Amino acid sequence: MRHILDLDRYPLDRPGAPEWHALVAHCRADLAQNGMFNLEGFVKPDALQQAIAEIRPVMETLSFTHRRNHNIYFRKDIPGFAPDHPALALCETVNHTVCADQIMQSIPVWIYEWSHFVTFLAATMGKDALFPARDDLARVNVMAYREGEALNWHFDRSEFTTTLLLQAPDQGGEFIYRSDLRSDSDPNYDGVARLLRGEDPEVKSLNLTAGTLNVFRGKNTAHKVGTVKGPRERMIAVFAYFDRPGVVYSREDQMGFYGRTS
Repeated sequence: MRHILDLDRYPLDRPGAPEWHALVAHCRADLAQNGMFNLEGFVKPDALQQAIAEIRPVMETLSFTHRRNHNIYFRKDIPGFAPDHPALALCETVNHTVCADQIMQSIPVWIYEWSHFVTFLAATMGKDALFPARDDLARVNVMAYREGEALNWHFDRSEFTTTLLLQAPDQGGEFIYRSDLRSDSDPNYDGVARLLRGEDPEVKSLNLTAGTLNVFRGKNTAHKVGTVKGPRERMIAVFAYFDRPGVVYSREDQMGFYGRTS
């Protein structure tokens, strides 16, 4: 992996070494304070270009165009809520998705399956272990956002979300987020409604650079991707790990996100 990742700066290949523990401690401190950590330059420039060259032909010919109106929960209803509740306001998402089974011999999948990477992520999240998904579609996704397209407000399923930006757009495509908007014990529906009305002063925006590993608390952090401007598409890999083995998405979820089932 040394030709792919900057292991001098980020020594994931030396678990247990003092420099590995120092990196893990730094990431855990950022997660505690900011709800996320970023490792800029995690993937080397030549490896980024190789990854894009591997994925772009698949993206252009076999990707699923995910265009749907949805609420922040990606659910049709919430028990006890009227369909017109402000927290269920609809927004639109448009992107193009390539799944793991379409790019099995690619750099993002190699990174995803590297045991030292999984061990490092588990340590930063304070978990005994993490497990790759068994779902051949969901385990690794690469998503492209073209001019005028965006991923709108949503929460993720897993406690933590792990992404790797492969290509930044000319303009737009910001990562826009609101950390700790809800908790496992408090869904904070009124706060969600304020966010959707544009009335939350705690919303932040981040312009990631290509090659950056970004890990954040996706389950309780509302987030979206700003509208892309210009001909250069935003391309990002999303890695799905869980704290139990064997996770597979439902057929309904697979159809909704990927237009097919495994």
